[in-house]
Amino acid sequence: MPRQPALAVLLAAALALPAAVAGADAPPTRTTQEVLEASTPADWRTPDPANTLYMDLDAGRVVIELAPDFAPQHVENIRILAREGFWNGAAIYRSHDNFVVQFGDPHADDPERARPTGSARTRLPAEFERPARDLDFHPLPDRDGWAPEAGFVAGFPAAREGTDGAAWMAHCYGAVGAGRGLEADSSIGAELYVVTGQSPRQLDRNITLVGRVIRGMELLSAVPRGPEPLGMLEDPARHVPIRAITLASELPAEQREPIEVLRTDTATFDAYVESRRNRRDAFYKRPAGHVDLCNIAIPSRTPRD
Repeated sequence: MPRQPALAVLLAAALALPAAVAGADAPPTRTTQEVLEASTPADWRTPDPANTLYMDLDAGRVVIELAPDFAPQHVENIRILAREGFWNGAAIYRSHDNFVVQFGDPHADDPERARPTGSARTRLPAEFERPARDLDFHPLPDRDGWAPEAGFVAGFPAAREGTDGAAWMAHCYGAVGAGRGLEADSSIGAELYVVTGQSPRQLDRNITLVGRVIRGMELLSAVPRGPEPLGMLEDPARHVPIRAITLASELPAEQREPIEVLRTDTATFDAYVESRRNRRDAFYKRPAGHVDLCNIAIPSRTPRD
């Protein structure tokens, strides 16, 4: 038999390698449900009441977790605005299809009608990014199209430029940002938006993100869309009234929402990520072998007795 060329031998070996790696000895990927059912109490955390907002609408309650690790000055201003009732009686006045809903003072641009911001600061620096070395970053195993590395920081989807570079929150579904004008430092946290459509990652490092919705997204994504081009609900009759936005820490413990969020810095979370990137339930016939940062929805639950 003629000898195979060396290159052909090497190619055959390379092609055989994945089959060996993926053979019977490889541990099977658990389903998402199996991972969550096997979790322990230590895999879950209770959001800090001082960093949790309750947004009460006629349709129900939206729970927002603030991110002081990324935007400390904006978060402090938001706490002040909530304590002083700035958003009580305000409204959702924008619903842009496949993009965002925005809420706050519909008359913010009219000096004669604008709501007073009380003792909140009226000027803040842009907080688009932080030094990565200051954050406990838990990376994903896959590449990100928008940054050298993607992962999570204390429950928030994030990206970074290596351990010595910058890190920032990502504009994933449910992200809460501080609306601004053309100037980078023109936001104070009074006008906020929530991503309700496909993740607009092009906004990363261009707008200050202050947190994310951890419960009640269905109430925001169901807001009727406004007209093109920006989804502004010019008719006040179409505004969605906000009864109140309250800091959880301002309420007695028995009146706070019972909620736990899956931690993003554990082996259980790594298994959860793997269950999303290589789906093994009865429906999926071909595991993807990849997962996008914004396709990892972080589970929350009512605490078990």
